[in-house]
Amino acid sequence: MYKVLVTDDISPKGLEILSNDEEIDLDYQPEIKFDELLEIIKDYDAIITRSRTPVTKELLERAEKLKVIGRAGVGVDNVDLEEASRRGILVVNTPGANTIGAAEITMAHMYAVLRKLHLAHDSVKAGEWKRSKFMGEELDGKVVGIIGLGNVGSQVAIRCKAAGAKVIAYDPYIPKEKGDRLGVEIIDDLHELIKMSDIITLHCPLTEETRNMIGKKEFDLMKKGVYFINCARGGIVDEDALYDAIQEGKIAGLGLDVFSKEPPDDGIRRLFEFPNISLSPHIGANTYESQDNVAIKIAQYVIAALKGQFVEVAVNAPFTITEGFENIKAYLELAEKLGSFLTQYAGGHFTEINIEVRGSIKQHIEPITAFFLKGFLSPILDTPVNIINAPFIAKERGVNIVKSTREAGLNFKEFIKITARSKDKEVSVGGTALYDKFPRIMMVDNYWIDIEPQGVILMFENKDVPGVIGKLGTLLAKHNVNIAGFRLGRLEKGKIALGALQLDDRLNEEILEEIHQIPEIIKAKQVIL
Repeated sequence: MYKVLVTDDISPKGLEILSNDEEIDLDYQPEIKFDELLEIIKDYDAIITRSRTPVTKELLERAEKLKVIGRAGVGVDNVDLEEASRRGILVVNTPGANTIGAAEITMAHMYAVLRKLHLAHDSVKAGEWKRSKFMGEELDGKVVGIIGLGNVGSQVAIRCKAAGAKVIAYDPYIPKEKGDRLGVEIIDDLHELIKMSDIITLHCPLTEETRNMIGKKEFDLMKKGVYFINCARGGIVDEDALYDAIQEGKIAGLGLDVFSKEPPDDGIRRLFEFPNISLSPHIGANTYESQDNVAIKIAQYVIAALKGQFVEVAVNAPFTITEGFENIKAYLELAEKLGSFLTQYAGGHFTEINIEVRGSIKQHIEPITAFFLKGFLSPILDTPVNIINAPFIAKERGVNIVKSTREAGLNFKEFIKITARSKDKEVSVGGTALYDKFPRIMMVDNYWIDIEPQGVILMFENKDVPGVIGKLGTLLAKHNVNIAGFRLGRLEKGKIALGALQLDDRLNEEILEEIHQIPEIIKAKQVIL
């Protein structure tokens, strides 16, 4: 028997699944206090929580038998993932279980501000009958710009198209073929989408890349009279810039379910002065159906994990390093770095990724693939990605993974080559581990180059003429940025060269813009490894 403790309120449908399993001894204590939990946790094989219960290092230290932590929801902020991983405790959550709820609350806010339903409601309740005061706009015929075409964004797209809207989307990590299937035009440039849209709705995760992604520049580019909806994450929007846009009369209607601070502080609450604003307290997943789905899935996942079955939504499952794997640890690190490098350097829109492993390490292609996908996906998601859930996430995002092996190469006996393809481009990166210990990126596209995958790397293509490095060095020196290393590759003298500068400090947007102004520079991209 496995003892399972549920410490937060979940749908009875999930409890029923747990109760009906002959191998599960269920203890349901949704109001248990943390001090009491500390005293009894030693007796349980699994714990299921929501956001109320903190699964801290202190708790895990006392959890002598704990094998699985189930988080009924997407976020795992209340779980000490590092400590759980260190102790070999599997953490599972329920991504996608509340997709429809999140999509529908987006539509609710959208219709509310288009038709001023919330304002009309208050007016009628106050005893008024001022029909002409509430002239609205129709979704039919509007251009809806969706930023983030994942699970929720896709469902919003389907609903907007059904209402007669033209739907466009920006998501650099979703293949264009997915847009084709949905009847959605994929726009490669965020700012172009912003300028084209009558309604803008956010559905991307909160990552370092997306934090404050919608700021003053983006609001300035929007049409006057735009409708703006955010039911994704509060930190994606610079709320000071949003307030200024409202003050300038840029926005016709605003719908918000999320805020950078929850509950909102006074700085955010000043947004509420705007009359046509529809607000809710982060309730996108608060539907009976979503909560049923969450409870059912978490019960199924926890039972499967306890019985030793593969759980594709594991958040943290550590990869077991056996004696055989010890010899390829450097190649696993290399694979992860190649994945992160590829995403940061080349962006997305990849429909197929070919992972080719050469030499004696080819027998370990499965863990190499998992580590690569972890590196490839981590920079673009705000939920934990590990070697267990990374293949599942890639599949969910419509990326076809092709694995192949070859005998030892001529230049390097052991080599990992990644080729990423989309409809209109192909990018390849590859590398080896020197002396089987030191990971190196040795190939970018057709250029042979030797890059230590560590720290800040400025990748750039330039015309192969004298003086380019001097100009670049002078510019960086002006901004007090020190160069730690330099590598150069070229295919033919006098044509195009590929450079990699390893820097001591990150570059801000201003410096990157200046680099792009150097006439000989064709393109430049900062990569953080």
